[in-house]
Amino acid sequence: MVAALQIPDILVTTYLHMTDPSEFRPAYVDDPNVSIVPMNKADVSFYRFLYSEVGRDYRWRDRLVIAEHELRDAISRPGVSIHVMYVQGVPAGYVELAQTGDSTEVAYFGLRPDFHGNGYGKHLLSYGISRAWGDGAKQVWVHTCNLDGPHAMTNYLKRGFRVYEVHEAPMPMRYAV
Repeated sequence: MVAALQIPDILVTTYLHMTDPSEFRPAYVDDPNVSIVPMNKADVSFYRFLYSEVGRDYRWRDRLVIAEHELRDAISRPGVSIHVMYVQGVPAGYVELAQTGDSTEVAYFGLRPDFHGNGYGKHLLSYGISRAWGDGAKQVWVHTCNLDGPHAMTNYLKRGFRVYEVHEAPMPMRYAV
């Protein structure tokens, strides 16, 4: 019998940012089997596959419960870019960047479970941060919560992000199911 995932009563959301490229501490893997390719077309089915696989163990729901046209609008709006990591030709994860003015959010980021533990997360995050700075960001930010992967916060801090705000709220019902 598999134990049920224990959902806390409180959702703790932590906001982190970098305000200068000098704060960025990249970490890449040296693996010729790894490539990261921009998703140049808003492919909702493929996006939902990535989102559901990356977020499966963390109860990601937001992008699964909206209508197809709403999701297409969200991922194809100006300033949004999605970059898919492949390992030996297999989609391993993705990073979604959302630029608004001179600020870029690492909006969604993660790996499919089979690809955890090989350094690919730090590689993909480093790629995303580098892209954000390269595209002219003056600030790069991300938020994480206590439902995300156990290594998310450590990865963000090691790449140079700093905590600037923490919010606590009752756990939304959509995460309890």
